Amino acid sequence: MAGSDNNRHNTQIRQFIRYIAVGVMNTLVTLAVIYACKSFTPIPLMVCNAIGYIAGLVNSFLWNRTWVFRARTKRSGHQILHFAAGFGVAYALQFLFVWGMMKWPEFASILVEVGPFTISGYGISTIFGMGLYTVANFLYNRKITFR
Repeated sequence: MAGSDNNRHNTQIRQFIRYIAVGVMNTLVTLAVIYACKSFTPIPLMVCNAIGYIAGLVNSFLWNRTWVFRARTKRSGHQILHFAAGFGVAYALQFLFVWGMMKWPEFASILVEVGPFTISGYGISTIFGMGLYTVANFLYNRKITFR
């Protein structure tokens, strides 16, 4: 029994590492599409931003479905809806976290010097919010979208 639990734990760790790798790739895809769109088309900047994020979400869904969670079902329509809902839930959690931290004046006014950079309370809360988003989205997709 202990060996089975250990194997399951190792599988979940590998799955989470793959999820992080896909997240890095999504960031690169999103940025590449945004910058290509704004540099080579007359499309308004905010539309380019939306197109980039849509490209990142499509990329994320495909890689998470096939490589991270290795979904065996053919019901991709349901998975797309669950994936979009998971994005919404995770985004809302991180948004509420950052918003809540910025409502705390003492935290919002923090400025931390890190070498040549200054990180504000907003920057710190955004970093922690991204962590919250990452974990919440991973768990949602593992337990609901690609179970």
